[in-house]
Amino acid sequence: MAANKQPIFSELPSIQWASAAITAANTAMDGTGTVSTVATGNNSGNAAGNFIQKLIARALGTNVQTVLRVFVNNGSSNATPANNTLIAEITLPATTASNSQAQPAYELPLNLALPAGYKLNVVLGTAVAAGVQVTAIGGQY
Repeated sequence: MAANKQPIFSELPSIQWASAAITAANTAMDGTGTVSTVATGNNSGNAAGNFIQKLIARALGTNVQTVLRVFVNNGSSNATPANNTLIAEITLPATTASNSQAQPAYELPLNLALPAGYKLNVVLGTAVAAGVQVTAIGGQY
């Protein structure tokens, strides 16, 4: 069968996020342990998958420096290392809560086609006090 030579575009926008602020540390480099699912390949019943353009990480107050690690999971248990792959990480600097200065947003470009059933999981390398909110921006096929 010939490869698809036509570009594919998303049909609908997709904005997904972790259900709660991420505060706990997970030092496992294989995607096991406690993870936060930021996006799935079949949100809203979409059977064709999603395109994840980028992640946006924002500190929710005063936090120590940490690293945000991003894993793709094949839809099976993340407790099995073979079901996960580390695809990206970004350093999140220490932040101080302020009502007069904005906290910066940290964007991590992914440009990733996430198949239906797959998950995009994130972890923090160091525990933080106020938490980090991670949002996935993309589209549904």
